[in-house]
Amino acid sequence: MALHLEIVTPEKTVFSGAVGNVYMPGANGEMGVLEGHAALVTALEPGELRYEQDGRIHTLAVGSGFAEVTQERVNLLTDMALGEDEIDEAKAEEAMKRAEEQLAKISHSDDAEELSHLRAVIAKSMAQLNLKRRVR
Repeated sequence: MALHLEIVTPEKTVFSGAVGNVYMPGANGEMGVLEGHAALVTALEPGELRYEQDGRIHTLAVGSGFAEVTQERVNLLTDMALGEDEIDEAKAEEAMKRAEEQLAKISHSDDAEELSHLRAVIAKSMAQLNLKRRVR
């Protein structure tokens, strides 16, 4: 029996199928999941998600979200899940540059929500750029 992985964004189900293992960027670092893993719910951080299917390793840049793990399933709910071919390196660099410039102009006493948003844009842009540049 294999582990069932489902990756869902607000727009669509990105992947649903049987896999051998899953490695995801958790709040406390990378986390690996194999069949029979203890049940848990954890936060996802922007970074690289890897899973093995039919002897091949697949990678996606993912954003923030949550993962629900059972002994047989991994359900990922994330605000972004992009394969290398879906990433526009120039757009990701530009988004990161704009966010960094805005972040530099904001004082720490300003709107916490805006600070959080800008940091999330930077983290998701870095996840995309790291995947795109590593795969090249």
